Amino acid sequence: MDERKQLYRKNFSLVVTFLILISVSLIVAMLLAYNLTRKNVENEFISQKINVLEEVANPYNDFFQNKIPEISFYQGFLDSASARKYSDTVFLKFPFVERIVFYDAGISNHKIADGLRVNNFSLGPKAVYQFGKKVSADSILLFKNILPNTLSLKTSDEFNKMAMKFAGFIESADTSQALNDNDRYNIFYSVTARKITYMSIPRREDLRVFKDLMFKEQPPSLVYEQDLMTFHLNPYSFIIKNTHPELYQHIIIKPLVYESLENNPELISTDIPLPGAFSDYKLYLSSSKSYLTREINFRFLPIALSLLVIYGVLVFIAYLIFRNLNINSKLFKLQYDFINNLTHEFKTPVSVIKIAGNNIRSASQLSDRERNHYGKILDEEADKLNDMMNRLLSFTQIENKAIKIKEEVINLEVFCQNLIDAYQLKYPHFNITCSIQGVDHFKADPVLLGSLFQNLIDNAYKYSLTDKKELHILIKKANKNLVFRFTDQGIGIPKKELENIFKKFYRIQSQYNQQGSVGLGLAFCKELVNFMHGSIAVKSREGKGSEFKIALPFEELPVA
Repeated sequence: MDERKQLYRKNFSLVVTFLILISVSLIVAMLLAYNLTRKNVENEFISQKINVLEEVANPYNDFFQNKIPEISFYQGFLDSASARKYSDTVFLKFPFVERIVFYDAGISNHKIADGLRVNNFSLGPKAVYQFGKKVSADSILLFKNILPNTLSLKTSDEFNKMAMKFAGFIESADTSQALNDNDRYNIFYSVTARKITYMSIPRREDLRVFKDLMFKEQPPSLVYEQDLMTFHLNPYSFIIKNTHPELYQHIIIKPLVYESLENNPELISTDIPLPGAFSDYKLYLSSSKSYLTREINFRFLPIALSLLVIYGVLVFIAYLIFRNLNINSKLFKLQYDFINNLTHEFKTPVSVIKIAGNNIRSASQLSDRERNHYGKILDEEADKLNDMMNRLLSFTQIENKAIKIKEEVINLEVFCQNLIDAYQLKYPHFNITCSIQGVDHFKADPVLLGSLFQNLIDNAYKYSLTDKKELHILIKKANKNLVFRFTDQGIGIPKKELENIFKKFYRIQSQYNQQGSVGLGLAFCKELVNFMHGSIAVKSREGKGSEFKIALPFEELPVA
């Protein structure tokens, strides 16, 4: 009894130690998880500003890449009315455009007033207009060529820069080649702070005409139309969309040189420059520490709950272990008592039989009464022994339940496809194909047949190199059997080992056999095939692959 109490105390101490260890592990895990969550939120606070910038800059990118090039569709024939309509669509869709200056220009080989002239090439404005929500009606017209020398330097500045680039391009352009994207951007765009100037892109045949005007002596030509627009932008009119409100409490647009004078230790901030014409400005994103702490706690909560659930499971496991230790202790006592009782039960009839036998042997002669008496004793004691043996055998048979075949009609295509789908979900890079020839249905136990398939498919996957994980399954009828062939592209089996692979607990010793196998898979397959009254065979070449062939009895099904 003292030994049992000591064992109980030892088991109890082990369980308490286990509980202390998992409790300490829980606390450490909670602290690590909280710190990792906090760092993750802080890292996202820095990195997710790119997503916010993309959302904010999307209208600008749409404007720059899609809306501005629409000017080229007019092929230089924009007038004040059509330019006004175009400008209205810009103001409606892109609120950050506050004013548009439209240059209605002309190109010729004769001199154009207030224009640029290179050799015989002249480019000059015929009229200049401005449009905007705050532009009054009497301020729309800035210049008209019927009033020479009225074009101000401020108004002509952007036109002159674009005219110089365009003339330089015409001077060296290869008119036999189409314009590339680099030329389109460098020649016909001018992007400066809060301003984009765009010149409509001429057709290739127009470029040839312009080059001829520049270098060839010709009679005075017609005036070719050319359009140019300058867009004045206001970065503070951007619509700011906070795509991560859980991270950023405030988002504002500030000049690039802006530095916050607020020395609030509770404020966390980051910034990122705006693109293109707004590169002198940045998005300034900020949040208070308490605001981010709420997000950290929100993200940490499910992690903490998961850890608590795991802790609860471990505590429950500790309880089960402790309970099982107690049960095992009781079972050990019951087993000890059972052996004692069984020994006693066997010892009594054996002793009686031995005494009766000695008495019969030592007696010189026996009367009929004595012979009947000893015979009855021997018969009764033998019956007792036989009864105890039968009880033990029945108990063993109850514990070891016999397997019974439960045959069903199996749709082979559905059966195989279900297995292939399951394995391709488990091993996406495992290429399994199946072909079925001359048969649709097969009568067999689907559980046993599935066990055969699973063992052979697992073997093909485990013993194939990474780039050769392929298996082809062929099912066809041969005489009175249904033959299943499993052909892989694996490492193969040495010829000398082929006769051993179906032995229980046998493993091939090689550099590839690191899969944790105990040598039961193929032995189990052989036992199952034998149980189903079939046969199994294998052909293999090292480095080329293996083919397992299973033949099972086939019964023709009656036609419905």
